[in-house]
Amino acid sequence: MTTNTLTGDAVTLLPFQAEDVTHHIKEIPKGVQMIQAPAFWEKGKYGKGVKIAVLDTGCDKRHPDLEDRIIGGRNFTDDDGGNEQIFTDYNGHGTHVAGTIAATKNDRGVVGVAPEASLLILKVLNHEGSGRPEWIAKAIDYAIDQHVQIINMSLSAGRGHEEMHEAIKRAVNQGIIVVCAAGNTWKEEMRYPAAYNECTSVGAVDFNGETAHFLTKNNEVDLTAPGVNVLSCYPLDLVPNQAEPYKVISGTSMSSPHVVGALALVLNYCQSDSQFNRTLTEDELYAQILKCTIPLSGIKTEEGNGLLYLTAPELLADYWRQNKPDLSQYS
Repeated sequence: MTTNTLTGDAVTLLPFQAEDVTHHIKEIPKGVQMIQAPAFWEKGKYGKGVKIAVLDTGCDKRHPDLEDRIIGGRNFTDDDGGNEQIFTDYNGHGTHVAGTIAATKNDRGVVGVAPEASLLILKVLNHEGSGRPEWIAKAIDYAIDQHVQIINMSLSAGRGHEEMHEAIKRAVNQGIIVVCAAGNTWKEEMRYPAAYNECTSVGAVDFNGETAHFLTKNNEVDLTAPGVNVLSCYPLDLVPNQAEPYKVISGTSMSSPHVVGALALVLNYCQSDSQFNRTLTEDELYAQILKCTIPLSGIKTEEGNGLLYLTAPELLADYWRQNKPDLSQYS
């Protein structure tokens, strides 16, 4: 289970469980299938051209499933003497998140939700998984300057931080949708930045659609996505001998990137000639992704509007065509 926690002025990444993968990997992960991403790939142009900022522990830009997706990066931590140009992931968390979003469809390894999206890697947590909220705020401002369309923050904190919150507001005001992991504290409480109203908060379910036992529950959860036993990329230098560069990890940190990849697909589709044929605002994009959900438990503090399911609008349309009400009695 993964959690990033803000305690006072310190940001730390709590230990998480990761399973090694020793068999050959060539598959579309279950989570990507569960949200119906493959059925949406063509009309969403595989996320091509959508720029996504991943604020995390960095990324292994040498990973064969990610090397073609990373368009740049910057280090905001004290790793490597604070060298801004080195955003290497010495932890593994950020590489795993990036893989779920956009691992390339290259007939090997894993495939991400939006396998042709562009990733801007912004390292805000160091090799120990710790950092500072001002690093996050600076990274958000950098993402704004780089004209990203989506920001992923798979991190959570027990209390808010004004500088970070103001940066999030600036991003949203620039039309950027900010997606955050709801948290993994096993109880009902507010976690930040997901609890900020400006953020899209993502809960977690398993592959049976059951709420993850570790989920932080609150009335700011917007939707839910797969977050239990998620297979994705892992840094080449952090896997043992004879293991593949992939890991199976659980946490809302893993569910948030499913939503981010889906947003890239929906953004391309909605801005196409056959749809709105214009740039969507942040709140319009938020509304479109909520259309792509189906209710599960009905408990709003666990799932918000429901499970991310990209073909939900088509299912509803099919149901309507097959079950049109007879209104003649009212004429």
